[in-house]
Amino acid sequence: MAWMICGTVPDASFPLTEGRWRLDDGQLHPENGDLPPLSVQRGTPALLGTAVLACETLGAEPPTALLVGDIGNGDGSRRLYGHLAASLDGSGVRGITFHYLFPDVDGHNRVLMALETLTPKPVLVADAGFMYVAKMSGYADAYDLFTPDAGELAFLADEKAPHPFYTRGFLLSADGDVPDLVERAYRHGNAAHFLLIKGKVDHLVHDGHFLGDVSEPQVPALEPIGGTGDLVTGLVTGLLAGGMGMAQACLTAARASRIAGLLANPNPATQIAELLPFLPEALRRALKEDASSTRDVEA
Repeated sequence: MAWMICGTVPDASFPLTEGRWRLDDGQLHPENGDLPPLSVQRGTPALLGTAVLACETLGAEPPTALLVGDIGNGDGSRRLYGHLAASLDGSGVRGITFHYLFPDVDGHNRVLMALETLTPKPVLVADAGFMYVAKMSGYADAYDLFTPDAGELAFLADEKAPHPFYTRGFLLSADGDVPDLVERAYRHGNAAHFLLIKGKVDHLVHDGHFLGDVSEPQVPALEPIGGTGDLVTGLVTGLLAGGMGMAQACLTAARASRIAGLLANPNPATQIAELLPFLPEALRRALKEDASSTRDVEA
């Protein structure tokens, strides 16, 4: 059973399409059909390109992608919601990573209702716009993993905010107080079972309990580069698709993304596409560190 990635492309003319993509020379190319290549600078294409590379590195089955064009008015996203809700039965999908989609609560709820009928229920990962609508719907606890940054964590912690734009200032100003924000998010039922909180230090939380963090290597030049969060979620997706458990996948992805930054030696003008060639080696090093740590514990 394959993993699926659902998201949007910032092109209103891009059709609703489902299939696999290959990464070649910094662009995604469809395995079937005559669709144009996609840039992997940021957004869902960056996440998809990262997941494809991770699966290739692991020798795992690559993900399928359900994509649609949407320039922010929600038309494409609503088509994707409707298609997914109608097509999940018998799809055999093992897990789904939801990414940039217009936050439509009705569309989300129809998809979630369809997912709840599946046996076994797929593993559900949500980032970006879909994480927002999962929280807004009141069904955040139906998800296995959210991957927020500090600002998005404040939104999850704000039980009154319908969208990150409306997160109350006193919570945003407390973004350094991660434990309090985490406690508040879980108290109000606005968090997935796992949270991978992306920042200067990446924190992994399970049902309110901190499991670990990743802070090294430190690569300050990564901070202003747009799309690094997409890269982390793409790595998690690839590792989950390869069969790794949730906690280990999150910690390994956080470490591998930092190693990729170290290998790439970026500056603030660096684009995500320039980091991707370093991902396979970064992932191999992170996996080697994981194996070494496990041997140390066993010893």
